[in-house]
Amino acid sequence: MSMQIMAIGNVTPDSFYAGSRLETEKAFSAWVESSLEAGADILDIGGCSTRPGSIAADEEEEWRRLQPALAAVRSIAPEAQLSLDTFRAEIARRALESFGTMIINDISGGSEAMYAVVRAYRAPYIWTLRGDLQLPSRHTEMNDMDLILDPGFGFTGSTESDYECMRHLDELRTYGRPILAGVSRKSMVYKPLGLTPETCMTATQVLQFYALEHGATILRTHDVAETKQVVRLYEMLMGTPPAPLSEGEKGLMG
Repeated sequence: MSMQIMAIGNVTPDSFYAGSRLETEKAFSAWVESSLEAGADILDIGGCSTRPGSIAADEEEEWRRLQPALAAVRSIAPEAQLSLDTFRAEIARRALESFGTMIINDISGGSEAMYAVVRAYRAPYIWTLRGDLQLPSRHTEMNDMDLILDPGFGFTGSTESDYECMRHLDELRTYGRPILAGVSRKSMVYKPLGLTPETCMTATQVLQFYALEHGATILRTHDVAETKQVVRLYEMLMGTPPAPLSEGEKGLMG
């Protein structure tokens, strides 16, 4: 499977990493353009923070934030691959109905209501396993779904369990599905080193490279250009000639 980069954009005032907060139309539009120019394959947009300890925006507020953002992407880059970061089935339904096919990125671990929406609209679905890499027996009942498996770093319960999960990431290869790794600037990266979300870019890249070595095919990131470097070096190491740099990537990589 080819490696893909998923850029994180949050139309929220309270996401854990301030650099991902896109609270104005101008900031959001600039993020769309810069992410695609830097080599993002997927734009992942969230309207409700799910950081530990956060108070979730209500459903209508989440939709109020998301609707203009999704409309902007369709206007600026209509061919861009979209991902919607939501745990609410009704938000997923509204987005798919209004803006067409997109990935549904559900950190909750799933629900019957969400599965029904995803099936009805034939949407790719990111199934967040929250640290349980032994897929529930119902996995066989979901063979009709276009699944992407996310081990759920940051949602496993502790930093120690995040690393235990990372050590066994390659077990997910058994299922033959794309594997998403989202470690970008998370507490599992910065807390053991006494850093902050703003100062742990290099440490993030180390874990991203490890994740690629152990089966990840999608890296979810706040920093597209830097993650693109990780992917390119991994491809070189594996003997896979990387695609030529775009003009935008050349400028960003120096």
